[in-house]
Amino acid sequence: MPMQVEREKMRATGVLDRTLTWLSLTCGGAALVFMTGFSVWNVLVMRKALNAPIVGAEDLLLLSLVVIVALSIPLGARTGAHIEIEVLESRMSARFAKWSMIFVKLLGFALLAIMSWRLWHAGQSAERFGETTQQLLISFEPFYYLLSFSVALYAAILLLDILHLVRSNEIVKLKVGSDPL
Repeated sequence: MPMQVEREKMRATGVLDRTLTWLSLTCGGAALVFMTGFSVWNVLVMRKALNAPIVGAEDLLLLSLVVIVALSIPLGARTGAHIEIEVLESRMSARFAKWSMIFVKLLGFALLAIMSWRLWHAGQSAERFGETTQQLLISFEPFYYLLSFSVALYAAILLLDILHLVRSNEIVKLKVGSDPL
């Protein structure tokens, strides 16, 4: 029975990893292709050659960048891409290092949960307060929601890391590029 529970958790982690990888590569890749193509078209063709830049181009590029950042936050959490300073870990006992890591991850979870909640709240009030892009007046509301979901997913990944630490004393990170999608 315990072996089956462990397999279910590994399967859930695998589904999460595949979903994060697919979303980041497809949606993030599409946003990067859009940003690159649109920047080249706007700057080189419309602005330099035709002297008629696209109105609102900066707005679209800014919002595309927000999408890329939102998609990269949870994937970075699973791959270990976020910065961790481990200056004192080599001088700690294994048990103290494990529990200090759990404490830090719990603290991070609490901060990210608050951040997600506040981003969601900002999304709910964005239209009411007129939070829009400068030229095209695109509301920031859906982008606040996307960032809120992304940060909440990061918080859930921290809880998953804590569970892995408690059960096996290590966190298995996602290795992008080594596993087939």
